[in-house]
Amino acid sequence: MRPSIDNESIPDMITVSNLAIQFSKKPLFADVNLKFTPGNCYGVIGANGAGKSTFLRLISGELEPTRGSVTMGSGERLSVLKQDHHAYDQFTVLDTVLMGHKELWRIMKEKETLYAKADFTEEDGMLAAKLEDEFAQMDGWNAESDAAMLLSGLGIKEEFHYSQMSDMEAKAKVRVLLAQALFGNPDNLLLDEPTNDLDLETVLWLENYLSNSENTVIVVSHDRHFLDNVCTDVVDIDFGKIRAFSGNYTFWYESSQLALRQQAAANKKAEEKKKELMEFISRFSANVAKSKQTTSRKKMLDKLNIEEIEPSTRRYPGIIFQPERQAGDRILRVEGLSYEVDGEVLFKDATFTIENGEKVVFLGKDNRVMTAFFKIINGELEPTAGEFEWGVTIKKAFLPMDNTEYFQKKETLYEWLGKYSHDTSEAFLRGYLGKMLFSGDDLQKNVQVLSGGEKMRCMISRMMLEHPNMIVLDHPTNHLDMESIQSFNNNMKTYPGQILMASHDHEFISSVCDRVIDLTPDGVIDKYMDFEDYLTDDKIKANRAERYAK
Repeated sequence: MRPSIDNESIPDMITVSNLAIQFSKKPLFADVNLKFTPGNCYGVIGANGAGKSTFLRLISGELEPTRGSVTMGSGERLSVLKQDHHAYDQFTVLDTVLMGHKELWRIMKEKETLYAKADFTEEDGMLAAKLEDEFAQMDGWNAESDAAMLLSGLGIKEEFHYSQMSDMEAKAKVRVLLAQALFGNPDNLLLDEPTNDLDLETVLWLENYLSNSENTVIVVSHDRHFLDNVCTDVVDIDFGKIRAFSGNYTFWYESSQLALRQQAAANKKAEEKKKELMEFISRFSANVAKSKQTTSRKKMLDKLNIEEIEPSTRRYPGIIFQPERQAGDRILRVEGLSYEVDGEVLFKDATFTIENGEKVVFLGKDNRVMTAFFKIINGELEPTAGEFEWGVTIKKAFLPMDNTEYFQKKETLYEWLGKYSHDTSEAFLRGYLGKMLFSGDDLQKNVQVLSGGEKMRCMISRMMLEHPNMIVLDHPTNHLDMESIQSFNNNMKTYPGQILMASHDHEFISSVCDRVIDLTPDGVIDKYMDFEDYLTDDKIKANRAERYAK
């Protein structure tokens, strides 16, 4: 890894100089000096609370730094993904997107006002001619069609383009605001968690869009697959500093882990360490060159400084699932299973068998489908039709998407976890909570006031106590930070039991699952194949569209 190299020959860039931000008496970060250049996508990473979103707000000008400055090239346009989903409720969907290009929108409104005048003067005519010229230079005549294409690409059908934003569902608003940020090909684009609430196909569309961008993109995301596919550089917030390194997230993670192992090997000579690092870089570079990743079109590993590679200060939870017993040959049989809500068919006639050792991802038209299916096979919901049968050797552990019901009582972490353990001794429970990074005063916290991420880590502790040979995961990465997601993912790759899961985390799915079962309103699509191949296969896409239309 290396800090980004200044390039004075490129005038159009975002330059961050001696930047610092301080809240109360403690600085969040200081002495930040970076240059963000066109044609590159920078993924901002850091532990929760490190200041990722704050950094984007400083670049956008929404926040004033304690000291330092952020500058852009002359005449450059900056676009930001808005977080207020109600800010445009009084506008139509299409107009909301057009408003992403403020100058173009101003000219459009000024033209409308001018042409609506009853006493149109010669002076008005001269102004109209000037506005028309500026409008044409901004490709204004294609603006509405370009905005419509963006909306369609992000899954907003044409029939909704003239709807009021106030009438759109929350998830649809997210997509409209993303289209707004992308509209007009901005010179600089800031995206804070752009994949939130997007389905996997739309995330692929966004990856492809950003991969072809020749402008400057700075993005905060917990989606590792997305970061790997779009990022040419990683901007790491750690040690109270912000530094940029060549390469995508996976390269940053693997190199920082290697540096951590080397740090632990105190007796290893400097020459041996350097040789090991050089071999790692060589292997990674070869893999990237053969991949479809965006980073392969950039010179991401051309001038790496070995001395810059160092371990991260981040802490990774110890997520380790160890089955108490091996499963037999009979795992799960599903026959004609169907479920509908208020006359709406979520899935129908699901028939399949889960075999020993399989790790399966389930897809559906929305989260309700997989949640209903998982609740049915866990005995929490009655199906509309059909049946299922677990093998007698199966011991399940279920991670629900909504864990609210588990945290209703006022009790400490000790008391909460003790309810699910045969051993309630402090030392035993402390060990499991410690693996999930709970220590000291945390152990006496009231579970009702835990954050979403803390509750998820509690649920994972509870599951580990069960020593299951079958794990059912309903969107397991929700609310987790990048470190917890990485640890969870790593363990699921080597877990010797069976896994049934639904997730929006492309990397989690791709690295763990070897089978795809798509629950549709017209039966199932069941394929033993690579997940990305499943999403991009034209025949499968046509089959899915046909089944979902019924």
